[in-house]
Amino acid sequence: MKLSDGFDARRLRPRGPGNWRMRLAAILAALFAAFGVLLAMAGAASLLGRAPALGALNDSTGAAAVLLVFGLFLLWAGIAVWRLCRRRLRRPSNLSMAPHLMKKRD
Repeated sequence: MKLSDGFDARRLRPRGPGNWRMRLAAILAALFAAFGVLLAMAGAASLLGRAPALGALNDSTGAAAVLLVFGLFLLWAGIAVWRLCRRRLRRPSNLSMAPHLMKKRD
């Protein structure tokens, strides 16, 4: 097969915008999910009466319940956004090859 000197394979697939925004959003979503786990654990510990280090949450069960619900919501939202970002990062590009044109693997 003859290759010409002027051929550049990188021209076939032009570079799109970078995906650093999706990576940053995925990292932030994972941090929110981790923070949600910590808040939910703190709220549950306070509801069970085993949280001497939480200060005012030890006194009222209402604040502990709010902390537990907020932590669970933050966990759910973080996981949902993280999955959305990962799905967009793994989306195939516009130029794809037909399966029957690819190399056969034994």
